[in-house]
Amino acid sequence: MAQYIGLDRHLAAAARAAPFLDREEERDLAVRWHDDHDERALHRLTQAHMRLVIAVSMRFRHYGLPISDLIQEGHVGLLQAAARFDPARDVRFSTYATWWIRAAIQDFVLRNWSIVRGGTSSTQKALFFNLRRLRAKLSVQHSGAAMFDQIARTLGVQRADVELMDARFASSDLSLNASMSEADPAAAAQRLDLLADERPLPDALAEDAIDADRRIARLAEALRQLNPRELDIVRHRQLADEAATLESLGARFGISKERVRQIECRALQKLRQALTGQDADERGLDRDLLDRDAFRLNQP
Repeated sequence: MAQYIGLDRHLAAAARAAPFLDREEERDLAVRWHDDHDERALHRLTQAHMRLVIAVSMRFRHYGLPISDLIQEGHVGLLQAAARFDPARDVRFSTYATWWIRAAIQDFVLRNWSIVRGGTSSTQKALFFNLRRLRAKLSVQHSGAAMFDQIARTLGVQRADVELMDARFASSDLSLNASMSEADPAAAAQRLDLLADERPLPDALAEDAIDADRRIARLAEALRQLNPRELDIVRHRQLADEAATLESLGARFGISKERVRQIECRALQKLRQALTGQDADERGLDRDLLDRDAFRLNQP
């Protein structure tokens, strides 16, 4: 039989040799397993449905996974179906088991088809397992964006999701440590060598460090232009993690909150004059030093 091509010889022989079960015998085996946990009945029931497991597994052979692994996962689904099947219902076991077998194989394919996990939602699963079929069907009448739009409407997903899944199908996973040359893999560069380093260059890091030191020194010099009360208010209002209120500082110094505000404004004006009094380009300074975050960062 064509469906057994490529299977293990013993597995194929066992599947072909397994007897078909009529409705009454199937129900009797299901009852014995369900009510009495008769393992011999379970073995006969599952063995008779191995042809079904193989048939469902062969539908997923185009995903590049070993057919033996698909059959193994399908058998797990068959056992799950046997554990949950209620023989009191007027349903054939094969009809019920098909859903469990297919679900088990689909989960296995999604876990192992790519190292990048995909298809976590029901709509994404539908897209993953139906995209190729719909693409082949619709490519006769549509192409490009129109085809993706039609697939998205059919499956109830976004067109961007369709395009992303199509791109994933178009290429396989590649190792960053794989050689770029098949002639001499040991001497050739790896794909990892082609990735751009997004970290700043050493000269940029050195320049930033020098500028930061100059700003810290300049700010420390500017803060020395303030008298003790002005410096205390600036530190509590501008440098603290949680800025003090005007009321609390007023109570501390025995003055009104309006007077505290006036002193703070005067102190900030002194700092502006001290920081911008020299050539900003020459010293690498700017008015950002007066921001609260800059004060915290550059606190001497």
